[in-house]
Amino acid sequence: MRAAFALARRGLGRTWPNPAVGCVLTNAGRVVGRGWTQRGGRPHAESEALRRAGALAAGSTAYVTLEPCSHHGQTEPCAEALIAAGIARAVVAIEDPDPRVAGRGLAMLRDGGVDAALGLGESEAREINAGFFLRLSQQRPLIMLKLAMTLDGRIATRSGESRWITGEPARARAHLLRAQYDAVMVGSGTVLADDPLLNVRLPGLERYSPLRIVLDGRMRLPLTSALVAGARDTPTWLVTLPGGDRRRRQTYIDCGVEVVEAPPGADGALDLPQVMAELARRGLTRLLVEGGARLAAALLRDRLVDRLAIFRAPSVIGGDGLPATTGFGLERLADLPGFTAEETIDLGKDRLETYRRAH
Repeated sequence: MRAAFALARRGLGRTWPNPAVGCVLTNAGRVVGRGWTQRGGRPHAESEALRRAGALAAGSTAYVTLEPCSHHGQTEPCAEALIAAGIARAVVAIEDPDPRVAGRGLAMLRDGGVDAALGLGESEAREINAGFFLRLSQQRPLIMLKLAMTLDGRIATRSGESRWITGEPARARAHLLRAQYDAVMVGSGTVLADDPLLNVRLPGLERYSPLRIVLDGRMRLPLTSALVAGARDTPTWLVTLPGGDRRRRQTYIDCGVEVVEAPPGADGALDLPQVMAELARRGLTRLLVEGGARLAAALLRDRLVDRLAIFRAPSVIGGDGLPATTGFGLERLADLPGFTAEETIDLGKDRLETYRRAH
């Protein structure tokens, strides 16, 4: 099952709207087939493992990180394929919460004569597909907020200079993080200040660049920006309010940018919970947010941040530098967004701290 989990992680950031699943087939004490969900969610992990195993799948044990599907879609149900291949046993980490499955895959296996067990490695399986589960249960993707800051929580000098607070090892790790998410999001202010590419620039991983999203209620995204210029090569969405300038909207579309409309909140700005619901409706399960300070504050205020990745440089800018987040109206300590420390990694002179939302 540990091997199946490792295979499942290969699909993170590339299988949406489907979950990232791993499958290992063993027979007579040796591995005869391995598979993981392919780009766009097809083929499924079980199909890939069965294809590699061939005739050796008969009498084997399948270790699967998520309950095999039981419904007919673009392909036959994985549970049906496992039965047809003649597997003897299935060890499944966790039940699929998709209402089209939700225990039916396990029932189909058992009805087909397969000895099916559930629960091995459930917590790890749940973590791998936390975004898929959130999309089904709360109609939003899992959101990781990534911040690069100094020891005193500053992301730029008072003049706005921010390149580069952290060193090359930390920046490379941030690119690896992008490769593991369906999409990366920034606010329009970050684009105006930095003109980022938001792609993956690690040797061999360039093709894993995520979908790029700009949150921009007033359509301030410059038509000359790198994001617009590269929209035909790397999918790029502009999330904006309804009723904006039609000619500017059409120009974005002509440049390859997909314009997504979302409703305003009480303050007239984009309503972030509604934005996340729309992204989930479009299939996103994992979202990496990279800035800026206003967007970070709004996400924290609305309790939408599930994970934190803080790249911390061993330096100090001072009180006149730009903070990692703007204020978001907290008055009582009891209302603080809470997080639990998970891991600390040294990256050259810098440090990566990761946290998970405390429930």
